[in-house]
Amino acid sequence: MQKRIIYLFVILFSFVSLQAQGQLAEALKKMPEVIAFKEMKHDTMYTESYEVYFKQLLDHNNPTGPTFKQRIIISQVDFKNPVLLVTEGYGIWSGAPYELSRMLNSNQIVVEHRYFKNSMPDSSIFDWKYLNVAQAAADHHAVVEAFKKLYSGKWVNTGISKGGQTTIYHSYFYPNDVDASVPYVAPLNLAQEDPRIYHWLNTVGSDETREKIKEFQLEVFKRYDEMMAFVNNDITTDKLDMYVDAETAFEFQVLEYPFSFWQWGHKQEDIPAPTASSPELYKHLKKIVGLGMYTKDDVQGLHSFFVQAYNEEGYYSYDITDFKRYMKKLTKSASNILFVPKDAPVNYNCKVNQGVYNWVQQKANNFIFIYGGYDTWTSTSVELLGLTNSVKMVKKGGSHGTRIKNFSDEEKKIIYDKLEEFLDMKVNRL
Repeated sequence: MQKRIIYLFVILFSFVSLQAQGQLAEALKKMPEVIAFKEMKHDTMYTESYEVYFKQLLDHNNPTGPTFKQRIIISQVDFKNPVLLVTEGYGIWSGAPYELSRMLNSNQIVVEHRYFKNSMPDSSIFDWKYLNVAQAAADHHAVVEAFKKLYSGKWVNTGISKGGQTTIYHSYFYPNDVDASVPYVAPLNLAQEDPRIYHWLNTVGSDETREKIKEFQLEVFKRYDEMMAFVNNDITTDKLDMYVDAETAFEFQVLEYPFSFWQWGHKQEDIPAPTASSPELYKHLKKIVGLGMYTKDDVQGLHSFFVQAYNEEGYYSYDITDFKRYMKKLTKSASNILFVPKDAPVNYNCKVNQGVYNWVQQKANNFIFIYGGYDTWTSTSVELLGLTNSVKMVKKGGSHGTRIKNFSDEEKKIIYDKLEEFLDMKVNRL
């Protein structure tokens, strides 16, 4: 009798579990905004995960206008749990749980940015003018409005790098959509090519490291012809289809070197001395800045990024003062504007980021800004004035890969305490 009861209990439990695991799928079927979805493999913290195509207006100011499909990955814990909204700045690379999802034991909705990867409007309706921060924020607002009908818990938005910018923009345009915001390593540039980056590269780290970086760049440029032999060999061997000619790509590599060095947390001891062999110098250069950055596949895949950068979000150029006499191609301009597609208009609007910057200082509550202390993008990070309850956490010596887990226990406590304050709930202190 006891075995029979246990057997029946197992059957009943299995039925309830299966029924619960199908609830999100059933809800998605009923949502008018959902065009299609399919099941995905998922982490064990979730019961269900789906790749979803969500119907979005191309122009949110025209509710009867054309639409496009925006890709979303949604992973389910429970309808009553919090929701982490991940605002990607590019395409979706993964549906794996973010560290905040584990802290909050949350459902997770990852949204691909409009005009990237699978979220590109059809050619018949494509127009660069609809790729702007206001339209992208309206995309995220539409997602929140649709899924708030399913989820009753707290909402947090987050993103990394350009995705972190997108998080800030979303909350700027729709401050009531979420209960807290956690942008990671998010720049907020105040010019089309923000000069604060030059100052950063001239002051970050130690004098010795900065001098060693400049010596490396100079030595590589002095051996221009030898370096070009390596570059051309790589282009041939790796069958690289370049977006720019080989010499231009090489010059961009060398100019980009200090930015990438600090951004990704490389070490001074890794920099070869000026007396190193040419193969050693070139090997180090392409380790820090690969030629792949200047291939057609990479540049064209980032065309939407460059359109946004040079019209609203800002970017950077290079100071060629110390290197100009060794260069052949970029002697008049070393601007990344070269990578904006030829069919895209460039008309920079400085008011967008300046308005957001002022709003962050004066009105943006319930934000936790995460930065790495050596990351070049920290040069154009937000600056708080103490007028809101938001906090800016900078990991000493941290890079663009800085996450909450990288902070000290004391610093993490500040972050956990703030999350609990903003959300009025306990979080998992990982």
